[in-house]
Amino acid sequence: MVSQVIDVRPAVSAAAPPPVPSTPSIVRHRAGFWIVAFAFVVAMAFSTAPTPLWTLYRQRDHFSTTMVTVAFAAYAVGVVVSLFLAGHVSDWLGRRRVLVPAILLEVVAAVVFLLWPDLPGLVLARVITGFGIGMITATATAHLAELHAVARPDAPPLRAGLVATAANLGGLAIGPLVAGLLAQHVDGKLTVPYLLFLVLLVGSAIGLFLVPETVPADRKDGQPYRPQRIAVPATERIRYFAVAGAAFGLFAILGLFTSLAPSFLAGIGQTSPVVAGLAAFGVFGAATVAQLLLGRVAPARQLTIGIPATTLGVVVLAAGVLLSSPAGFLAGGLIAGGGAGVLLKGSLGTAAMLAPSHARGEAIAGVFLTAYVGLALPVLGIGVATRLGVPLPTSLVGFAALVLAMMAVVAATLRRHPAATA
Repeated sequence: MVSQVIDVRPAVSAAAPPPVPSTPSIVRHRAGFWIVAFAFVVAMAFSTAPTPLWTLYRQRDHFSTTMVTVAFAAYAVGVVVSLFLAGHVSDWLGRRRVLVPAILLEVVAAVVFLLWPDLPGLVLARVITGFGIGMITATATAHLAELHAVARPDAPPLRAGLVATAANLGGLAIGPLVAGLLAQHVDGKLTVPYLLFLVLLVGSAIGLFLVPETVPADRKDGQPYRPQRIAVPATERIRYFAVAGAAFGLFAILGLFTSLAPSFLAGIGQTSPVVAGLAAFGVFGAATVAQLLLGRVAPARQLTIGIPATTLGVVVLAAGVLLSSPAGFLAGGLIAGGGAGVLLKGSLGTAAMLAPSHARGEAIAGVFLTAYVGLALPVLGIGVATRLGVPLPTSLVGFAALVLAMMAVVAATLRRHPAATA
């Protein structure tokens, strides 16, 4: 999922483009840019495609809300493991040599969804999906930046960043909508969505073989492997931990809408897969638009916008839960999604600014570690609560209260420890 929520990790160091690229090289790099963007969209959409289908699985197999949260948490575990074991190796192995196997992992996950649709198979497929997404997000972002530098050497790099953001968050938004529409209107509700993505993923893998490599060949030799490190900046640690806490909270919101929102909507009579898909589409779509509109704003300003917007969204969401109002629940998701998109951008930008240049990647990795714990842990807590007999609406209100408390602590901490340049 969000992974890479949503993933705006800074692109790993880009290879220097040739001083004077030839016309055929420019054409290949331009085509390659859009092939990578398409593969990025497809992979991210596939990662959230199961969202509107969870209710259908529960109706078919009669497993509990807790099991939905376990299957969802398995995805987050896969992403975290992949990020720290393989998310950075394209720096020396090459972008294409990482992207193709990562997309093929998504192909394997789609096959598992189709051939083993019982709960153990769903969990396995989600873990494999997470492995692939952890490899794809940073690698595709870096590849887009490098391809753009060759294809349009005189253009600013902003376009590549905007396309990467749109592909990442936009893909996360598209997946539930497509799956929900298919589940609503076709007979094979739990097979046709995966068949479609299987075809798109295979096509993406084939297309990636045609994309130019952007990592110099000499960088691939003699580079020792090491896992991704995590470094907390020695200076201004309190501010760093505050933005990490913000990432925890906003990923918890995104995790809610890709795991338990369909169950809540079904509980108040909204059983349509399209409605469940639209809920997740709205949240991620709002995050995408917010990042695109406010991407140039300074990180400190993004934090001051994102925290109150996210807080307001959670309040509206909680009101929708208490009133059993689908409209209030969805409206809260839209507001919180927009706030979360800006808040994520500000959190990562702040972490990068606080760290020395040689440790920015590690600082960002630390924020993402906290974020993915936020993606899985609160949702698992809701699952355990419902297992113990707490009604799902009550659990969701408790979840909202915890997120609000965390946002209040983050806001107070950032006020007491403002940016040095503010």
